[in-house]
Amino acid sequence: MLLDFHQPSPAIAPLVTIFYLYRSDEPVVEGIERADVGQIRFMLKGSGHLTFAEGHVEPSCPIMVNGPGTGAAAYRVEGPFHCFGAALRPVGWSSLIGIPAHERADHVTDGEAVFGPAGSALLEHLRTLDNVAAMAAVVEPFLLERARPVPPEHQRLCESVRQWLSSSDAPRVAALFDAIPLSSRQVVRLVNHYFGAPPKLLERKFRALRAATALADGADAREVAEAFYDQPHMIREIKHFTGHTPGTLASRMDPVLAMTLSPAAFNELTPPTPAMPERA
Repeated sequence: MLLDFHQPSPAIAPLVTIFYLYRSDEPVVEGIERADVGQIRFMLKGSGHLTFAEGHVEPSCPIMVNGPGTGAAAYRVEGPFHCFGAALRPVGWSSLIGIPAHERADHVTDGEAVFGPAGSALLEHLRTLDNVAAMAAVVEPFLLERARPVPPEHQRLCESVRQWLSSSDAPRVAALFDAIPLSSRQVVRLVNHYFGAPPKLLERKFRALRAATALADGADAREVAEAFYDQPHMIREIKHFTGHTPGTLASRMDPVLAMTLSPAAFNELTPPTPAMPERA
């Protein structure tokens, strides 16, 4: 199994947090994907399905556009399984996909319907390449050519949400409302549109991911539980957003999940510099 990461260039960094290449030559690949950001995935080899947190099952597509996750999802792929992907910032989702994120949260969208015949041609080109850097070099200009402008005030809102999520191991929604000069109803609507979930769920998601990362790194469960109502609450939240209990995080964690568990793995909370150009 191989999982390689590649940093985006400054030109596309406002839209994409990271590129990655996953390869497994096993005949069947099964695992658990933690509640994730929006992704564009080019299925170089293999096909399968995802089972989402609420129980619905959706098949893979040659080009998969995965909406932001509100809970862990299980996957099964008939291998070998090779996939090149781009993890999207909320602004990147809006700019490149053009569908409100909450409408496609916990769903797969056919990327060939989004990108058309040019997307199919790009997939075939990617299948001729053998490393993540070479793949990123051809995907970046493809995405930049298709990027739609995002209103500057919405870019600023997304940055405020990023800063809020980065500010504490247990961010509070009231602090976000205080930081944005809009009504709470407007903030919830726009956060749903760009992030695929309301602020309260984002608060829960990132608290659980941080806690799971700390436990996987050997932190004391009693100390980690201080960010939750109690230890049973911590266990439920970690299970919902990672698919694992604290016990299995330490003993039987999916190897891909182990590499992608932390929000830092996909650069989700890193500053999107340089800023996306504003509209004239």
